[in-house]
Amino acid sequence: MKRYLITGGTGFVGQRLIGLLSSFQCNIRLISRKKNPEFETVVCNLGFDKIPLSALESIDTVFHLAGVAHDLNNSARFEDNYYSVNVNATIDLAQAAVDNGVKFFVFVSSSKAGGSSIPGKCANEMDQTEPEGIYGKTKREAELKLLAIGRKSDMHVSIVRPALIYGPNMKGNLRLMLSSIKKGLFPPLPETGNRRSMIHVDDLVEAIILITEDYRANGEIFIATDGEQYSSRDIYKSMCNIIGKPIPNWSVPKNLFYMLAIINPRIRYKVDKLLGDQCYSSEKLRSLGFVSKRRLKEMNETSF
Repeated sequence: MKRYLITGGTGFVGQRLIGLLSSFQCNIRLISRKKNPEFETVVCNLGFDKIPLSALESIDTVFHLAGVAHDLNNSARFEDNYYSVNVNATIDLAQAAVDNGVKFFVFVSSSKAGGSSIPGKCANEMDQTEPEGIYGKTKREAELKLLAIGRKSDMHVSIVRPALIYGPNMKGNLRLMLSSIKKGLFPPLPETGNRRSMIHVDDLVEAIILITEDYRANGEIFIATDGEQYSSRDIYKSMCNIIGKPIPNWSVPKNLFYMLAIINPRIRYKVDKLLGDQCYSSEKLRSLGFVSKRRLKEMNETSF
């Protein structure tokens, strides 16, 4: 029977991963700041506490999802925290895994580790530009060090870079957008023709498990998307449909957003996040046989 270790099990993706693995015949162990009554738990605050060697004992596969999130405009203030958790804890965990003979180590990184989107192109794993902010930089640094550990050991190391994730209990800007639309507080977005990649959380966890079962994934990075490209207007309309709210037949002029961005640099950051491109290709993942089963436009309110 396979034995899995999961970090970040209380998070948005982690909970769905545990749910899927629990349907298999397997043993699950967690590393968490708090004890989970349903699963064996090693209580450890990653990045700040020393990881007990016993945490990796008899483990076949590590799914490392824990990390400091990226959605902070002033994240440079917390640089030490980002490095402690996203880099140092990741490497300490991987080294402990090697020392305990773990066979597979899957690191859930971020598309931000690959850098900014390339205008006019859906970036793939080879399109490496400067990572975005301290979050992207620390994720990329962790990736490089993990791959080096994999090359020097017998442990199968793979990295997944998800696009924007949606689904039940999603967090961050998508949850805020959905809530604001429901309350009538979110302006109807214009069609700007921008392109954004997304993936449903359940498709993501299936991809995470898939790469542990394919030898071709060893030492590789995989971008995970549902294969669609959405404009911000598409996302807005889908959100309206999800909550059963009529789609307004008007929209805020896009030039108004651009004018506000010119006037106020703080608003520029938000406009870029809202209307900019974040387009990625997951052809490499599909070459392993991955097929996404869900699309944002097919969701309803019970899905969230």
